[in-house]
Amino acid sequence: MSAPATSPSSAAGSSPAPGFTDAPAAGGQAPPAGTPPVRARRRLRDRLRRDWPLLAMTAPAAALLLVFHYLPTLGNVIAFQDYNPFVGDDPVEAFWRSEWIGFGNFEALFADPLFWDAVRNTLTITAFQLVFFFPLPILLAVLLNSLVSARLRGFVQSVVYLPHFFSWVLVVTFFVQMLGGAGLLAQEMREAGMQPFDVMTDPDTFIVLVTAEAVWKDLGWGAIVFLAALAAIDPHLYEAAAADGAGRWRRLWHITLPGLRPVIVLLLIMRLGDALSVGFEQFILQREAVGREAAEVLDTFVYYQAISTQQWGLGAAAGLFKAVVGLVLILAANRVAHRLGEQGVYSRS
Repeated sequence: MSAPATSPSSAAGSSPAPGFTDAPAAGGQAPPAGTPPVRARRRLRDRLRRDWPLLAMTAPAAALLLVFHYLPTLGNVIAFQDYNPFVGDDPVEAFWRSEWIGFGNFEALFADPLFWDAVRNTLTITAFQLVFFFPLPILLAVLLNSLVSARLRGFVQSVVYLPHFFSWVLVVTFFVQMLGGAGLLAQEMREAGMQPFDVMTDPDTFIVLVTAEAVWKDLGWGAIVFLAALAAIDPHLYEAAAADGAGRWRRLWHITLPGLRPVIVLLLIMRLGDALSVGFEQFILQREAVGREAAEVLDTFVYYQAISTQQWGLGAAAGLFKAVVGLVLILAANRVAHRLGEQGVYSRS
């Protein structure tokens, strides 16, 4: 006799179909929707147990960031007030008692021609430094990476890193002693019978001067991140390219620069987001020497026109304007980076 045929119902009941789960047992309750699985909770607990030393190490930095960067952001509210810190016993009471004027501070800011002069000077200096300063750390990193002697490379790195730790007072003083009217260059020109010139008080060359000061101070420091990116490039790529007959320039163009491109795009986007911030100490130290027309940038404008005159709402409005413009530039540059195939500051979800 042949074996009895298995009914379709019994066959279906013997093993669940793919993609389906058994119904809960009689009298059982299915877990409510939205409840995280036990395995996910256990995985999070395991990660916390594993990474708690790292979290403890980053906690002080996160606290400092919260206290000194995020909490002060709440103070931007006074950009919409005629804020007076003397109408209350403490800043909170002064905030509640100050008069709300809406966009009055912004209207006064945008109607001030000195504000637009400061914005124009700031953008001009930023554009000039993007062209003549931004590529130099890349070039320095490539040159340092090509040095064969590790001892020579370490010595050069130490020399070019050192000025970063000097204050702007010391940097400006150094340039005055070298290029000022009574400086070393002027004295040598007088001894040679030539008419000396004072670079430190010439408003026409001020943009070149501040760029040269920034290059001398921060060139080596800016090359660090590019040296790290160069260290991440696989050396076997250079060996394979050399075996295929590629020369030094070919390897630079097809291996080194593509390896640096993500870092270059990232730093360029961040620099564009900081386009309205070119520094404060460097410019306020030299403002009187070359005049307001050449040295007035947005940060010094806020100091002289808002803080010194106790127009706190006007200063907050200028700071908020700078932040909004920086955010727009970052978003626009990041979108361009995405279209060029780079990740940028953040990747699209």
